[in-house]
Amino acid sequence: MFGLFKKDPVKQLEKDYSRLLEEAMALQRGGDIRGYAAKSAEAEAVMDRIEELRKNKK
Repeated sequence: MFGLFKKDPVKQLEKDYSRLLEEAMALQRGGDIRGYAAKSAEAEAVMDRIEELRKNKK
């Protein structure tokens, strides 16, 4: 009952992951390969966190 208003952290992380991938794509299209690599690494770190939370949830 008290968890009714509790936000799901996975949903926010999924939004962040999508945003980071879009930013990485824009950097790649602009020719900034190092920026693309950095954003992709950030996105992978977020995905690792999502997988960890999902694993602990089960």
